[in-house]
Amino acid sequence: MVVVMVIIAAAVLLGAMATTGGTQRMQLHSSTKQIAANLRYTRAQAIATGVPQRFTIDPRGHAWQAPNGRHGKIPAALDVNFTGARQAQPEAGVGAILFFDDGASTGGRVQLASGRAAWNVDVAWLTGEVTLKRAEAGQ
Repeated sequence: MVVVMVIIAAAVLLGAMATTGGTQRMQLHSSTKQIAANLRYTRAQAIATGVPQRFTIDPRGHAWQAPNGRHGKIPAALDVNFTGARQAQPEAGVGAILFFDDGASTGGRVQLASGRAAWNVDVAWLTGEVTLKRAEAGQ
């Protein structure tokens, strides 16, 4: 009887999430955390190897790439915006953040949004610190 109640509760929860946009919010949060983790990985690689490392993001293609073959896709349902140094861009329309061997970076912001909800992944240029912050889309 307990198992049946758990299954019913899970079905109700999934139904509520599907009707209230919960799956997009989960995609938004998990994609943001994945990008932040790979930015931190890129910084750690620059410090460990003593060689500058680059994290690139293609907002139109909904894709990112980090050192050592790490790459990923961002769900098409999410809006992607990048703000960063033009000098670090590998090509038009593709953004990049360069991390140096002392941990510093060129800095930048990746914003992922779903509707009005958004998360900013900020990279400080002086320290290379990666932080997450809730925001509203477009801010």
